[in-house]
Order: sequence, then C-alpha cells, then structure tokens
Amino acid sequence: MWFWLSIATLIFWSGSDIFSKIGCADGKDPYSHLKMIMAVGAVMGIHAAYSLIFGHVLLDFGIILTYLPISLLYILSMLLGYIGLRYIELSVSSPICNSSGAVVAVLCLATGTLDLGAEGSMRILLIGAVALICLGVVGLGIVESVEDDELRMQRQKSSNFKYTKSWKAVCLPIAYCLLDAAGTFSDGIVLTKINEDSANCAYEFTFLFAALLAFVYVVLIKKQKLLPKAEAPKYIGALFETLGQFTYIHALSNEETVALSAPIISSYCALSAVWGHIFLKERLSKKHYIMIALVLIGIILLGIFDI
Repeated sequence: MWFWLSIATLIFWSGSDIFSKIGCADGKDPYSHLKMIMAVGAVMGIHAAYSLIFGHVLLDFGIILTYLPISLLYILSMLLGYIGLRYIELSVSSPICNSSGAVVAVLCLATGTLDLGAEGSMRILLIGAVALICLGVVGLGIVESVEDDELRMQRQKSSNFKYTKSWKAVCLPIAYCLLDAAGTFSDGIVLTKINEDSANCAYEFTFLFAALLAFVYVVLIKKQKLLPKAEAPKYIGALFETLGQFTYIHALSNEETVALSAPIISSYCALSAVWGHIFLKERLSKKHYIMIALVLIGIILLGIFDI
C-alpha cells in the first residue's frame, strides 16, 4: 500500500496548498492568516481527540511540554506561510517552502549527521541536490526582485490575484522554510525520546490551543465575522492538511520503501504549481519556471537518497 499512500499524500497536501491559497489570498482581510490557523487547529484538534479515544494513543502534560518547542516552530512556520500567500503566487511559494529538506541537510552537514552511510560519489550527489535547491530558491528571489512591473502585470491579467514587488513575497516563504527545517531537525532528536503518535497528538492539541487564541483575538476582540463562503476553503485546506499528515505517517512506516515513498511525497509542490496554473490562472516567466525546476530536481533527489 506504500505507493497508493504516497500518491494520496501528494494529492492531499497539494490540495491543502490550493485551498489555503484561496482562503488566505484576500488582501482585504487582514486576519485571513489567523482564520486559517483557526481552521487547521479545529480540524487537528478533532483528529487528536479521535486518536486518543479510538487509537489509544498515550499523552500527558510531560509529552506536550517536551514537544512544545517543536510544535511552536511548526505552527509559527505555517502562520508565516499563510501570510505569505497574500504576496506571492502559489507556484513560487510552494517550492520555496518545500526546500526545508535542503536546510535540514545543511544542518546535518554542519553537525556531522548527514547520512553517514553515503560516501564518495553518493555524498557528492547529495550535496549537489542541496546546492540545486539553494540555487533555485536564491534564483527565485532574484527573478522576483528584478522582474519588470509591466511584464508582471501582463502575465497576471488572467489571474484571480494581483501581486506587486515586495520583500515579503520571498522572505515569508523562506522564513517558513527555515522554521520548518528547524522543527524537522529537532524532530530527529526528540522523537528518539517520545512516541511518534504521542508527539503528533501533542502537536495537534498545541495547534488547537493556538486556534483558540486566534479565535479570541479575531472574533471576540476584533469583532470579525466568519462568513461561510469565505471560510469554507480554509476548512477544506485544513482537512486536506490533516489527511495528508495521516497518510504520510503510514506511507513512511515501512523502512524498506521509504526511499521510494519520499520522492513521490516531496514532489507535491509540483502538483501545487499545476493547480495554481489551472485554477488560479497563475502565469510565471520562463526564468521562474527554470528556478522552480532546479528546486524540484533537488527535492526529488533528496527524497530518493532519503536524507
């Protein structure tokens, strides 16, 4: 079942990308990112409760406290990612966010824990994959910053969203990438001490608490209304995010097929770019697509080598 679970994860997470984009891209709503946190936290909270009741997952305050720093890294990264969706095309944002694997590899290199079994040409290829991703991300930033405003407006004529040059456009997804990488790197340390399912429940309940704080601020303090038409995409995106997390865990549960599952899953940002092209009418320049291709090649190589 690993293949179909990997395909399901790819579809779910790319679906989360497109619906999160639709839910957060309204520049007229200054609280759309917090409303997205509310949606994801609500769905994750339901899943965590289900896991405790029917999945017999063990969870106590000690586990929640131990995993809290990592939970906060992931939640903050997602918050910044949702803010960033206002300023940049999904076709650009998703590959940058998914470059966190390259940052993890750099951290592993720095600490001497990078796939110690890889030697010689294999290690060179691994480092080359990291370099491709870094080159692509930096290249995207350069392309975004130097693109002519008139050309940008021309290619955005058919799009549902219009964007102008802004440092936030690339910096926010890069911030997501760095924080997500820090969380992933820390996972490798902490998950040797606590159960994976327990850690996931701790993360989901922490996300639920963040959602409650967002609700108090947005609805009770700022008196913002939650309109079903505007909020529906957020909850659909949240559902896809949670479903993807579930299939992801099981797709990677068999160590013998991890090297096959990982590249399929890690390339979901390519499908996100396709959805952006079809449903959001996003049109990028050739330079954008070249840089995105470098990122995707690097991500797929990292998945194949299973860093």
